[in-house]
Amino acid sequence: MWLFVLFDLPVGTESDRKAYTRFRNGLLDDGFAMLQYSVYMRHCASKESLDVHTRRVRSILPNQGHVAILHVTDRQFGAMEHLWGKSKKETPKAPCQLEFF
Repeated sequence: MWLFVLFDLPVGTESDRKAYTRFRNGLLDDGFAMLQYSVYMRHCASKESLDVHTRRVRSILPNQGHVAILHVTDRQFGAMEHLWGKSKKETPKAPCQLEFF
C-alpha cells in the first residue's frame, strides 16, 4: 500500500516556517519522498506498517494548517499517470522489500 500526505501549512511568520520545516523534515525522516510540493508519499509493505506511519504523521502535526492522509493500494497507485508537460512518464515502481522474521 501507499501512504500519501497532502498538506497546506501557513508560512507567514518565522514560527510558521519553523513548524512547516519540522513537519516536512519529520516526513523525510520517516521515509517519505516528495511527489509534488506539499505532497509526500511512502510505500508500506503491510496494513500494520501503514497504520504505524499514519500514527507517526499524526504525532508530528503542526498546530495550524491542513493535512490530509490518503491510503492507496499498489494497484491504484500503478494506474496513476504521471505527466510532465505533454510527455508521459512511467509510474514509479514499488520498492523491493527485505523483511526479517
